[in-house]
Formats: sequence, structure tokens, C-alpha cells
Amino acid sequence: MSKRNNKETTRLVKTKKRKIRKRVYFIILPIVIAFLAVLSYASYLYIKADSVLTDSYEDDGREKSDLRETIVDPTEDNVSVLIMGVDASNVRNNAESSRTDTLMVATLNKIDNSVKLVSIPRDSLVYIPEVGYETKINHAHAYGGTKATIDTVENLLEIPIDYYVKLNFEAFIDVVDAIGGINVEVPYELYEQNSKDKARAIHLLPGEQELDGEEALALARTRKLDNDIERGKRQQEIIKAVVQKSVSVNSILNMDDVIEAVGSNMTTNMTFSEMKSFVSYGTSGKNLDFQTITLEGTDYQPSGTYYWKLDEMVLGETKQALQEHLDLIETTTASQPTETTSEEITY
Repeated sequence: MSKRNNKETTRLVKTKKRKIRKRVYFIILPIVIAFLAVLSYASYLYIKADSVLTDSYEDDGREKSDLRETIVDPTEDNVSVLIMGVDASNVRNNAESSRTDTLMVATLNKIDNSVKLVSIPRDSLVYIPEVGYETKINHAHAYGGTKATIDTVENLLEIPIDYYVKLNFEAFIDVVDAIGGINVEVPYELYEQNSKDKARAIHLLPGEQELDGEEALALARTRKLDNDIERGKRQQEIIKAVVQKSVSVNSILNMDDVIEAVGSNMTTNMTFSEMKSFVSYGTSGKNLDFQTITLEGTDYQPSGTYYWKLDEMVLGETKQALQEHLDLIETTTASQPTETTSEEITY
């Protein structure tokens, strides 16, 4: 073969190699850029969450619940969280004297990767240690704020409350809007006031549909056509819908708004480090077993004041189920609370 042919062959080989390298660059470069973008966004969210959620921290004056022998570590221990939705808003200007419009207790079990969520009807007739007599449980917050509410719930369910999260109307609305709304079942046609207390501002028709923040709040609050028990069940379904939507891929880019919404309208005794430990329930590789429980009872109206009188048998079953879930007592074959629903949430 001549020198000329060798040179031409060498040029062809070099040209092909350059073309291959260019193609590789065109493939790899977007991947590298995307990776760096994701890494930068994740770092930004982490820093923002640390800043915003740290500002939400409120020392409740307790190192641990009086019902605990030692301080819990949420990375290793089963823990409980009291969720308080207060009927406070900028319009009402009643943050200190507000009542709890929503009251739920979540117990989390690390081994089973499970959550039990108990809804406590707001009109439940219970003993409130702060005042020393029985009245509606939602009055506890008005009497003594967070501490009085925690003491009341611990006395009622006989379990330690390790952490609490307190949210107002604005937080709920902003979070739902930040994730682009939620899909839930509306049981019947309803008219409800909005967060500005404007009567009949929200009109919903029955059926499964997507709701924005104001509409979701209206559904969570209404009880005009049924009762507090059904409202509690709706609130549980709304919370599950928010959880499912929040962890979806489509909502990841909205986490900035979610963090901002929660942080500016929430108080909690959880540090940012403790909050991070709960992420494991969604990243453990196992589906999350999510069970909802409602405290059954009957209408009770002495002297013209309406109360929800709790069924003592169901209350006892619920106490035992929660104590077992927290590993405070050994698991038995006793029956579970009668009003429960359970499902796995896939992430």
C-alpha cells in the first residue's frame, strides 16, 4: 500500500474518532448538566428547608413526655406526633385564643414502616387537666395552648406525645396549592365559607375531582350535612391525598413553595434533624402501611350543649392498638378499633 493511501486511511480513522467523540460529548454533556442541576436544586432545597423549618421550631419546655422513661430518637424509636389544625388566620387574628379545628394523632412504627392516624372529633367530651373538668377537647388549646392540648390528648389516649405540629388555615391552603391541588371524593353538594370567612364562597358538587387549597379546606371543615365523625374521615383522606401528591415526581419541583408555605404557618417542637428522620418512612424500600382510625361515639346534649360522647369500648381498643404500635406494651390478639381503614401508599 502506498504512503498516500496510508495517510488517507489515517485521516479517515481520525475523522471517525472525532465524530464519535463529538457524539459522546453530545450525549454525556446533557446528562452531566442535568445531574448538576438536580444536585444544585437539591442542595438549594436542603439549605432552604434547614433555614425555614428551623425557624418553625418552638421549645415546648419538655425534653420528653412525662409518659416516657427516656428521650426518644426518631431514627431508631417508634414515636407519636400530635397534629393540630387551629382555626386561626390573619383575618381572625386569634392565634393565641384559637381552638383546634382538627386534632389527629399519628403513631409511627419503624420496623413495620407503618403509620396509624387517629382522628379525634373536635366535640369529644373529655377531661382537660388544664382546667380540671370535662368539656369539648377543642377547647383545650384556647385554655392553655399547645401544652394543654398535649396534656389532654395524653390523658385521653394514655400514650406519650413525643412531637407536635401545629398548622393554621393559611398553611393548609398554601401547601395544597403548591403541589397543584389534590384529587379527592366530594360526598355531596356543599356551600362553605372560605378562609376569609365569606359565607357560601365555596361551592362543590359531588364526585371525585381536583380541588385547590380553598376548596380542600372547605371540604375539610364542612359538617353541615353529616357530622364530626364523617368530617374526621374526610380530613384523613385529604391528608393521605396530600402525602401521595407531595411525594410524586410532578410535585418535586414545587417543594420550594411547599417548604415556604409550611414554614411560615407552622410551629413544632421537632428540630430539622428530627424532621429528616421521618423521610425514611418513604425511602425504606417498603410501601408505607397507612391505617386510619376514628373514635366512635354518640350524640350527647345535656343542658343544650352538644358533645360527642366517646364509646368507651372503642376508646379502649384504640388505646391498646396505639400502645402496641409504639411498643409500649406487648402485642396481643385483641381486636382492632372498629372504624379503621388501611392501605399501602406506594412511593
